[in-house]
Amino acid sequence: MRSTKMLAAGALAAALGVSTLAACGGKDDSAGKSGGGTGSKSVTLVSHDSFAASDAVLKEFTAQTGYTVKVLKSGDAGAALNQEILTKGSPRGDVFFGVDNTLLSRALDNGIFTPYEAKGLAAVPAAVQLDKGEHRVTPIDTGDICVNYDKKYFAERKLSPPGSFADLIKPEYKNLLVTENAATSSPGLGFLLGSAAQYGDEGWQDYWKKLKDNGVKVVDGWEQAYNQDFSGSAGGKKAKGDRPLVVSYASSPPVEVLYAKPQPTEAPTGVATGTCFRQTEFAGLLKGAKNETGGKALLDFLISRKFQEDMPLNMFVNPVVKDAKLPELFTRFGATVTETHDVAPEKISKNREQWVKSWSSLVLK
Repeated sequence: MRSTKMLAAGALAAALGVSTLAACGGKDDSAGKSGGGTGSKSVTLVSHDSFAASDAVLKEFTAQTGYTVKVLKSGDAGAALNQEILTKGSPRGDVFFGVDNTLLSRALDNGIFTPYEAKGLAAVPAAVQLDKGEHRVTPIDTGDICVNYDKKYFAERKLSPPGSFADLIKPEYKNLLVTENAATSSPGLGFLLGSAAQYGDEGWQDYWKKLKDNGVKVVDGWEQAYNQDFSGSAGGKKAKGDRPLVVSYASSPPVEVLYAKPQPTEAPTGVATGTCFRQTEFAGLLKGAKNETGGKALLDFLISRKFQEDMPLNMFVNPVVKDAKLPELFTRFGATVTETHDVAPEKISKNREQWVKSWSSLVLK
């Protein structure tokens, strides 16, 4: 998807050069047997490219369980999921991370997961436990897909930035927005679903006709949209991007602050909080996993407070555990989204392919 999953908000970190997780020591031994006489064991996490975690947190998992984590990154979330569907029953790893609520039904319908109720799940709100009765997947994080804006552009022109879907089709915002292809990108699909939630089955296509008439630009993925075409990002500035509006994440502004040298006192980008769609990411124990015991231990750890509090400044997503604390930089510069335009998972499952097909026919031609 963030890509799919943009890839997820975590792709933001990758785009800005954040180091992502590598194998945390030890010899490969997915079966969970002692490796190389060292007594080390490993568990393999298959993920989209945006997965990241601090070395200290992964070392703590090893200290607790005796397992080291090996990460197999497989492109965006859609591509990674497709690989697991193709290898169903003989998976490439033990746990899959990164399927979100827009593609969850595809994963569940293909039966790639073994049910497991992770320890600590009681601390995760029921609202994000979309497979609560069967526990085939465990919710790990949430992120809000929203339009971001270049503060400097709007300040220099004394023009208020847009705040809603309706604003984006107004004449004053003509030729300002770049978004991702809903057929190939997670934020692009999320933005489409958000518009469908806002305008309904009968109105979303008319909305996109107006958006197209108002000069929306569509590119393949988040990387191009945010780091090349968007004038407000560090990457976009270097690439001389000319679009001051982009579909990204509510957590994008903290990234612009964290990796700037020197760090600014105010984020250079803002969020149109009336345009947001909430994305929830899940992990699951892969059916046929060689190290099922290690996989279960890893799922427990992914919803532990230690890992949950490590995520915001590594993958730029929100923890799902109720008592997890957010870092000050994340809360200070990230947008607080109180209301999102969401679509029920069963409705996404029923309509996703047709919506994307209709959107492609309408917008890309």
